[in-house]
Amino acid sequence: MTPLAEVLPESTLHDLIGLLVRLVETAGALIIFIGAVWAFAQFVRAGVRRRGKEAEFSRIRLSLGRFLVLGLEFQLAGDVLRTAVAPSFAEIGQLAAIAAIRTALNYFLGREIAQERAEIEQGRSATAPGAEGRPT
Repeated sequence: MTPLAEVLPESTLHDLIGLLVRLVETAGALIIFIGAVWAFAQFVRAGVRRRGKEAEFSRIRLSLGRFLVLGLEFQLAGDVLRTAVAPSFAEIGQLAAIAAIRTALNYFLGREIAQERAEIEQGRSATAPGAEGRPT
């Protein structure tokens, strides 16, 4: 027996971990929600200012993508916590499936963020003073 198992009965440990899972998943949901509200506010502000440049929308999209990636990481942490105490094979299988889906989402979001960032940087260097004479 581990020292923690001697101190806390398994049912109490399950309850404690259940609370931690809810806290971590709530944090992830809040991060995603805050990111969505922030991105919407930026989108409206850009529209009101009529600065509807593609670069502005790409910047907003990049920021939203960062919030999504961070929120998904918290959600995955909650899933891992959920299986911390005596997981069944079904729970392990569900965790594997969820982890695979969320990891794929994170990978593709991260790749898209990097691609958008590179395009924005390319656009900035192309419009920089003296960039006309530089070879590409």
